[in-house]
Amino acid sequence: MFKVEDIRKDFPILSRKVNGKPLVYFDNAATSQTPQQVIDVIVDYYSNYNANIHRGVHTLSQEATDLYEQARQKIQTHFNAKFSHEIIFTSGTTHGINLVANGFSTLLKEGDEIIVSALEHHSNIVPWQMLCERTGATLKVIPMNEDGELVMTEFDKLLSKNTKLVFVNHISNALGTINPIEYIIEKTHKVGAAVLIDGAQSSPHIKPDVQKLNTDFYVTSAHKICGPTGVGMLYGKEEWLKKLPPYQGGGEMISEVTFEKTTYADLPHKFEAGTPNICGGIAFGAAIDYMNTVGFENIAAYENELLKYGTEKLLEIDGLKIYGTSKHKTSVISFNLKGIHPYDVGTILDKLGIAVRTGHHCAQPIMDFYKIPGTIRASFSFYNTKEEIDIFIEGVKKAKMMLS
Repeated sequence: MFKVEDIRKDFPILSRKVNGKPLVYFDNAATSQTPQQVIDVIVDYYSNYNANIHRGVHTLSQEATDLYEQARQKIQTHFNAKFSHEIIFTSGTTHGINLVANGFSTLLKEGDEIIVSALEHHSNIVPWQMLCERTGATLKVIPMNEDGELVMTEFDKLLSKNTKLVFVNHISNALGTINPIEYIIEKTHKVGAAVLIDGAQSSPHIKPDVQKLNTDFYVTSAHKICGPTGVGMLYGKEEWLKKLPPYQGGGEMISEVTFEKTTYADLPHKFEAGTPNICGGIAFGAAIDYMNTVGFENIAAYENELLKYGTEKLLEIDGLKIYGTSKHKTSVISFNLKGIHPYDVGTILDKLGIAVRTGHHCAQPIMDFYKIPGTIRASFSFYNTKEEIDIFIEGVKKAKMMLS
């Protein structure tokens, strides 16, 4: 049975104080906290296994290689990729997106079209704009409505024989909206185009099955899933990864090197130039183990409780408006207090030990749509509690009183 009190004991940082107050950490959409089980794996690696991988004949190198490749297999199993070589270790979601965008610069031409959504993080907008500048392709945008949902009838109209790529996030980082990616993937494939799903915000809440989804690419970051920063993964279907050229040149990604010609290594090493974040990859695998021990069905059910409770409590505050009111959303609440800048509210909450995110959340087009400078975003995780939400609500009320 899921017991949040027991879960919280796994996270050392949750017992600290900020500004003399017990920490209430509601910035999970930016970075989740790390359990002791994952911290122990990081310490163990540097204490007992630290060595470069894949190329060494000595024991430490072989042991580190085994741990790293075991982590790749854990990630393959978790996301249900067909092959372990379809899992490419990256430095994070942004790296994975740029890797794919760089590869497609050799496949696109003027007249081709690529589609993104109005709900994207900047990391899923800027690389495609750069790709269009390099290739002459055209960028089109799926519009959103007032509830923070994508307008699917408009998406249908945007698709054509010229569409080559479609890129959407699984869940909006700014609003928590869960997008209908199954529909998007199916419709996109009917016109012969490829799909990349940004799973940075879905991976902490949902266990994606990339084969069932039939997506061509899926990207995420470990630090959203109780793992360390600086490591993530790109899943790509084998046939697509074979088509794309290497993103970076260097050691590890080669087969043969002469001054006349270089041949590239097989997957996944073709995309993993240089010494990787070995410890990060191993810890990523440990984080996946931890999350599966807690159980994604348990996580989803509990976080939905927190979302419902937090939403009801916030809406009792006069002058408070929530942005992103889709029926299908995860445990993220973006809101503003009438006439008060979100930054000012965030500053007062911090003095009370409450960590939230304020600003445009790297999703400026969303804020422009609502004609606001940004929002206060509270994002809950499975280790948060209703008691913490009560403290947060009192903090918001205090900020409103002080700033009105």
